[in-house]
Amino acid sequence: MNDIIKIAIADDEVLFRQGISFILNKEVNFDIVLQAEDGTDLLTQLRASKELPDIILMDLKMPNLNGVETTKIVKKEYPEIKIIAITSYYSKPFISNMITTGAVAYLAKNTPPKEVIATVNAVATKGFCYNENVMQVIQENMLNPDAKVSRSYFDLDYLTKRESEVLKLICAQCTTNEIAEELFISPRTVEGHRNNLLLKTEAKNVAGLVVFAFQHKIVALEESL
Repeated sequence: MNDIIKIAIADDEVLFRQGISFILNKEVNFDIVLQAEDGTDLLTQLRASKELPDIILMDLKMPNLNGVETTKIVKKEYPEIKIIAITSYYSKPFISNMITTGAVAYLAKNTPPKEVIATVNAVATKGFCYNENVMQVIQENMLNPDAKVSRSYFDLDYLTKRESEVLKLICAQCTTNEIAEELFISPRTVEGHRNNLLLKTEAKNVAGLVVFAFQHKIVALEESL
């Protein structure tokens, strides 16, 4: 990957923040442009910065302004920035909450460095990166009859056959080029179908399309892995 990925890290643990920064800075396509000690510090730096990050590694449990609330504000003010939740609390409620809030990946703090690097690269190229555990939580949450989502007001016939095919491949975490090769269409055509899906489903990003697909049972968990 040749394009430089600009990264911000928000974490109140200095040792962890500096350690992950040291590891990621070794990657030739990564550039750590910002480090923050909590949500308030992050927002202050973002608002003053001339160079916004592409991706933020966001700790959930921080003083002053925690990661969940900070993510809500970042997604509102800077919708193009992608949030990777990184935390010690790898539990279903935290995962579900952060995905609903807008996180496009979720990592435990004891994740091996190689997996963190792979996740950052995947988020940069695909728009999201959900491992098997996260996919399981999404499916369980979306198919829970008590979940506060509406699945009955969307006519799936509103999606074309090709759009449905593209959506399924997005859920399989295929890149634009991989989808193009699979369906024998151009990458530009794939982007067109993706944009149509975002408009039709009213999803805010590619990760939202995955949640939508589970909500409406367009894909099952085994198809997305």
